[in-house]
Amino acid sequence: MVVEGPVEVVTEDGTVAVSRRFAVAVCTCRRSAAYPWCDTSHRARPPRSRGRGEDRGR
Repeated sequence: MVVEGPVEVVTEDGTVAVSRRFAVAVCTCRRSAAYPWCDTSHRARPPRSRGRGEDRGR
């Protein structure tokens, strides 16, 4: 999620993360090594199985 800055995010443990940038991407999937900021780690994860037959011959 991209939001206009500056931004302060309070994490579950009470830590306050601050970004003074004009826009910042906030991680919503929790895969980021830079959480709460998005570092696009979600792109490296393999696609989920579609279940029931996987690709079905595609």
